[in-house]
Amino acid sequence: MQGTAAGAAITMARPAHWTDRLYGARDRLLASPRFQQWAAAFPLTRPIARRRTRALFDLCAGFVYSQILLACVRLRLFEILSEGPQTEAELANRLALPRDAAARLLAAAVSLQLVSRRGSGRFAKGPRFALGPLGAAAAGNAAIAAMVDHHSVLYADLSDPVSLLRGTGAPTGLSRYWPYAGAEHPEELPGKHVNAYTALMAASQPMIAAEVLAACRFDRYRCLLDIGGGNGSFLIAVAARSAGLRLMLFDLPPIADLARARFAKEGLSERAAAYGGDFRTGPLPGGADIVSLVRVIHDHDDAAALEILRAARAALPDDGTLLLAEPLSGTAGGEPIGAAYFGFYLLAMGTGRPRSYAELKSLLVLAGFAETRLLPGGNPLLTRVILAKAAPPGPVIVHTR
Repeated sequence: MQGTAAGAAITMARPAHWTDRLYGARDRLLASPRFQQWAAAFPLTRPIARRRTRALFDLCAGFVYSQILLACVRLRLFEILSEGPQTEAELANRLALPRDAAARLLAAAVSLQLVSRRGSGRFAKGPRFALGPLGAAAAGNAAIAAMVDHHSVLYADLSDPVSLLRGTGAPTGLSRYWPYAGAEHPEELPGKHVNAYTALMAASQPMIAAEVLAACRFDRYRCLLDIGGGNGSFLIAVAARSAGLRLMLFDLPPIADLARARFAKEGLSERAAAYGGDFRTGPLPGGADIVSLVRVIHDHDDAAALEILRAARAALPDDGTLLLAEPLSGTAGGEPIGAAYFGFYLLAMGTGRPRSYAELKSLLVLAGFAETRLLPGGNPLLTRVILAKAAPPGPVIVHTR
């Protein structure tokens, strides 16, 4: 005990590294009200002070901004403005809002670049409103509207973030929305429990599929098995680009039923098959020379993720290929997306975590893969694409690039 206390005393007395002292002095300076007033007034530091003040205020007001966006989506404001510029009175009528409420919403949306203010038309009295640059991007993207509406569940779960972090709060809405996350036997879930999240994933899948198809060619493979493929949206996108590719999908039984029906509707029944089960335990159907996991691994903790990757390896021949499409943590320019957004979303969901390329590579090696590589191109803020070759039995020599 005495040795332990002495060691603690030595540790406490250890001098701080010079960089710690430097940053400590900086932090004390930035926290000083007197310095803040000086920096806001001095011409050379004024722009920096204003940018940081705005950034801090945006963090405080971010929830309000997101709720303004939610109101625009639920009132279908972007769809209405896609028809052309309209006056405040016309929009109040179409949105079924009192005139002053419509004016408040439009002013807020203009400030967030969701809506733009135009001059009066030939016959209009007063300004007209049209899509802003961000509203225009949202207007043509069903995935954005679906995710914005879905986030109301997340916002409720984040109302007490400290309880969420400590695990002392009530069961979250996201854990109920994604019921497989905490289910001991997810393959036994009835269809009514999976329909909502399957529809959400289907709405956003075309955007992700476009990124994957821009990074990887599938016409060099014979058969693709998509694990956790939902209602088949990703495979349908791949099929349109690779006419000779045979397609297989594996997901929970009620979701596989939805995929089978969609394949029939798209005229793909001859080349696409859907199988139901639990992909954490398998067995998975054989015969594929490439297996894809699109936005699947980050939904699972390390032990379950490793089970899924090992099941994928078992379904592949020794020269087979695995494709992972995931939003990666540590992506330059997108650090808040991985660490903040997905970090807390998955915490509320109750399982999974964002991972870096290095962390995924380590899991892949443990699962029996080698020669992992991160493909260039696409929008790294949405997803990154990793290819890995199935390693032959025996000691694994990993070559990465």
